[in-house]
Amino acid sequence: MRTRARWLTLVAALGLGAAAVLAPAGTASAESNGGVRVMPLGDSITEGTQIPGGYRIGLWQRLVNGRYTVDFVGSQFNGPTSLGDRDHQGHPGWRIDQIDANIVGWLNTQRPKTVLLHIGTNDILQNYNVSTAPNRLSSLIDRITTTAPDAEVFVAQIITLTNTNQAAAVRTFNAAIPGIVQSKVNAGKRVHLVNMHSALTTADLIDGIHPTAAGYDKMAAVWYSALQSVPGSIGTPGNPGTPGQTTTIVGVGSGRCVDVPGFSTTNGTQLQLWDCHGGTNQQWTYTSGRTLSGQGSNKCLDAEGYGTSPGTRVQIYDCHGGSNQQWQLNADGTITGVQSGLCLDANAAGTANGTRLVLWSCNGQANQRWNRQ
Repeated sequence: MRTRARWLTLVAALGLGAAAVLAPAGTASAESNGGVRVMPLGDSITEGTQIPGGYRIGLWQRLVNGRYTVDFVGSQFNGPTSLGDRDHQGHPGWRIDQIDANIVGWLNTQRPKTVLLHIGTNDILQNYNVSTAPNRLSSLIDRITTTAPDAEVFVAQIITLTNTNQAAAVRTFNAAIPGIVQSKVNAGKRVHLVNMHSALTTADLIDGIHPTAAGYDKMAAVWYSALQSVPGSIGTPGNPGTPGQTTTIVGVGSGRCVDVPGFSTTNGTQLQLWDCHGGTNQQWTYTSGRTLSGQGSNKCLDAEGYGTSPGTRVQIYDCHGGSNQQWQLNADGTITGVQSGLCLDANAAGTANGTRLVLWSCNGQANQRWNRQ
């Protein structure tokens, strides 16, 4: 890893497109514990060059110990097996403009609730129009908040570099970030400043660029503190989205429960809203495979025919763990299909007994929000 890091430094210094010649650490395997979707976003410091997994190791450990249920998301994948979720969006050698060129597709695919952005190091290492790097960062933040307006975006002031001139450029770049973030906040955007720069010194760098294991852990502590300071960014400790718990699913708009009509155990029975009564046909267990298993039917919540179009019926069917039976329990109360990205929806905003349940484009309305009790 040291050889790779030195080679990366040389490429950056020569101004070459490191992202074009470095193979990714691996594509994401869609690990998840069904929690709040958090995208670690950036370059090799997010990927964890020198220490595979980087700050994500310490951050994951803190989240688990704090009883937060979080799903790291991204198209990339690396880290030790002790890192419970190795998905991320870190790209060694990439600059701000390269992240910006791809961010819309990533956000639309991954649908994060929270974004952890640490970017700008390679702009400085490659001496790539450094004076206008803050402008590029501002544009990237705008693209993120436009594409994912409900996401909480944490923008880090980047860590230092050992080279004296580059360290000075880092300080200049970082000095512009508070004003950029404040301008977004003033515009009503969910953007938050993270002072990562002051957490590490050059003594925390293994190769002049990337942190040591202890340095990455310092970054993890800063991210964790920042996340805890913004309610909803990582859910709440002990959230009932934890796998293994059996609960009822109650519509926020209706006050009624997700119900299997007539205690049916027949494949294809469409789910409905009904007065909550605590019966087994209203009890659901969220599993480690992200399925919702019905306690009265021993069958799973299922998108009919692997449907991905608005209006697809939500039914019970023999559990097989397919993508049409996998669900994300989100911090905002929505329940989204992993395959479709659509929300569990009380049809036509109905609130009456017998209202059928379908998949529909997520719109944040009360008929798409659910409490698990």
